Amino acid sequence: MADLWVFGYGSLMWRPGFAFAESVPARLHGEHRALCVFSFVHRGTESKPGLVLGLDKGGSCRGVAFRIPEVDRDEVLAYLRARELVTNVYHEVTRPVRLAGGVTVTALTYVVDRSHRQYAGKLRREEVLELVRDSAGVSGQNRDYVLATAEHLASVGIDDRLMVWLAGALGGESGRSV
Repeated sequence: MADLWVFGYGSLMWRPGFAFAESVPARLHGEHRALCVFSFVHRGTESKPGLVLGLDKGGSCRGVAFRIPEVDRDEVLAYLRARELVTNVYHEVTRPVRLAGGVTVTALTYVVDRSHRQYAGKLRREEVLELVRDSAGVSGQNRDYVLATAEHLASVGIDDRLMVWLAGALGGESGRSV
């Protein structure tokens, strides 16, 4: 057993929900951040699904790697599994991630299961906007998730064109902007 690294690419970046010893900008190769998961629990329902981020095949993804001390490992794993595996749309995997500074570590992360019924694939941006505009789940409004994620990505210098466009559209509708 050793310290655990966790790679966050969406809401884990701005709301990890667990204590960590350090957080470091990181890049994962082989998957990319995408609004490709229909949310039936956290940001939508089965009858009115929202959309949340997943790691999908191809490309690379900038995010944050969190170092969890070994003493907190089991508690953080239990928390992450309860949060991320509620409908089993993600696979819990380990992947090499390159930390800022050049060191590579093995990090736990969650990759979308393309065979799961919640996998949305690549949607037109207008479809994405329609899904996130009015959906809500146990963790709140889907629009708030998108706005908070877009704001965080921009604040750390990550240019995600879809998220910028969505934030502009949603912010304009609510009077809020990022």
